[in-house]
Amino acid sequence: MTPFGAKVRDLRRARGVSQKDMAAAIGVSPAYLSALEHGRRGRPTWAMLQKIIGYFNIIWDEAEELLRLAETSDPRAVIDTSGLSPRATELANLLSERIAQLTDAELEQMIAIVHRPRRRSR
Repeated sequence: MTPFGAKVRDLRRARGVSQKDMAAAIGVSPAYLSALEHGRRGRPTWAMLQKIIGYFNIIWDEAEELLRLAETSDPRAVIDTSGLSPRATELANLLSERIAQLTDAELEQMIAIVHRPRRRSR
């Protein structure tokens, strides 16, 4: 499941809405909505995001969070390291091979490192 899919599921369940009813309201099949929630589909289109935001009638921070989650929820992420250092390529390949073995705590540590503000070199 992707972060976006988990959020959509949480919003849907908090409002007591079935996948079937939500899918009908936004003009998709229940199978598509299920695949989107479970991360078996790529990122939703901008138009689909707008339908989901409108369906839940969310605004401002909550809508921005949903958009941010969609941007980071591609279940088939590809890392292009051409032109980067050999260490960057090594890291990308190790992560690809071993990500399924990492614990949630380890994943949180890595995410925190990536989100950490970068210092500017002088």
